Formats: sequence, C-alpha cells, structure tokens
Amino acid sequence: MAQQVIQVDAFTDKPFSGNPAAVCLLDELLDDLRMQDIAREMNLSETAFLIRQPEGYNLRWFTPETEVDLCGHATLASAHVLWEDGHAARGEEIRFLTKSGVLTARWKDGWIEMDFPAEPERHEVPPAELAAALGVLPLYTGRNRLNDWLVEIESENVLRDLRPDLTVLRTVPMRGVMVTARSITKGFDFISRFFAPSVGINEDPVTGSAHCCLGPYWQKRLKRYALYAYQASPRGGVVHVRVAADRVILSGHAVTIMRGGLLIMCGVLFPGTV
Repeated sequence: MAQQVIQVDAFTDKPFSGNPAAVCLLDELLDDLRMQDIAREMNLSETAFLIRQPEGYNLRWFTPETEVDLCGHATLASAHVLWEDGHAARGEEIRFLTKSGVLTARWKDGWIEMDFPAEPERHEVPPAELAAALGVLPLYTGRNRLNDWLVEIESENVLRDLRPDLTVLRTVPMRGVMVTARSITKGFDFISRFFAPSVGINEDPVTGSAHCCLGPYWQKRLKRYALYAYQASPRGGVVHVRVAADRVILSGHAVTIMRGGLLIMCGVLFPGTV
C-alpha cells in the first residue's frame, strides 16, 4: 500500500492561500536521506514526518534542501491531519517530540493553538550584504537562536513593495530574515515577510517559527500580549500570537488541499504499482 501524503494549507481558512505543507504519517522510521528525498520531491516550504511514540508523535521537518529545527506551519498542518483523520480526538491535546523540545497543539474555539518556545532576538549589526540585498534602511536589526535575522523597517507599504536581491541574500550565513513593520491594516498589529533562500525557500508564505521571535519583539513595543499578525507574501496568512513568558502561543486555521500516495519508499516500488 502506498505511503499517504497529505497537503495542507496552513494559517488560512481559504484554499490556495496560507503556507502549504506536506504531511507524512509514517508506520516506520525512514533514514534522513530518504526523508530529504521526499521533501525535495514535494518541493514545498516544509514536509513534516510523524511517527507515533508512546509519549506522543515524533515530528521532523524538512525543506527541499535541509532539515530545520523548528517549523510552525507544518506543525499546524500535522495537528490538523491528526484530528481530521481521527488519529486524535478534538478534545485531546497532541504532543510533538521535536528538535526544539516538546510542542503541543490543541483545538480551541475553531482555532488550532500551538505552544512553542519563544525565540527572542538580540540586537546585532547585520553583515553589509543583508542590508544591501533588502535595499531598505533598517530601523532595528537583531538575530535569534535559530540564526534568523529580524529587520524592522519604516512602514507596511515599504514592506509590501520589498523586492530583495535573492542572489545576494543567499550568500548571507543565516537560516532566514524576517522583515517587519507596524501594520496600518485594520485588524492587525504587525506585518511581516520571511525570506530564506539559503535553505531553498526564496519567500516563505507564512512562517510560524518567525512569529516566535516577532511576537515577543512586538509585545515589547506595543505593550500587548495578544497580537494579530499578517504575513504579506503573495499567498498571505494570519497568525494569532500570545506571548506567555518564555513561550509563544501561535494559533491559526488549516485546510486540506490534496491527498495522494507515495509509490516509492526506500527505493522500492510498492506492490501493485507500475
């Protein structure tokens, strides 16, 4: 029987928006090279691999080029699939065992609510290539544990019009850069975009892990612990952020887009396929 792969649009309640992720619920462990091959084949920002353990689900995330330590939208997509397909009851909290520790997800008032570690930035002066690639004058720059840069710029309009030089950006030693500004759009507190060409993602549609940094950053500036954020990629997506000490609660919606079967696993064609 083919390995099921489910594609989910995360941080949106509308199909063909938000951030697409592939979810593979495995019956047995795969080696790292095979998971990377599958993620490259899916060619999405992230592919999530889950396998049931006595204490929860082991969860790993791969971009088309590399494994990452933390991913919000593919975690949200994974929780959505586990509830939608009956692997967990809606009233049951789901535990994910990851490289960033234990992450939990629960269903609350129609939202998927995830408990993530805060990843605050520290003020640093970025390499000259970063500012040159973005082509904007930063108001503030900092970097966090995930090796992501945070760059605040002057306005939402400038952010929406941003056209970074991705060739230069790829040369900067980092996972990615989140560019952010205070929002002038009604209903949102701040806005952002996320670029990560060095890990195979030119622009990520909606980045949960970036909001583990953006949430604490804007909480300090706006003096509010509950914030609504919009990621202004071409697909766009909405993230509700609540800062709670050294944790960040990220909430969003998800929509299943596609279900399919992976016919080749570990280099072997499944029986009954041609």
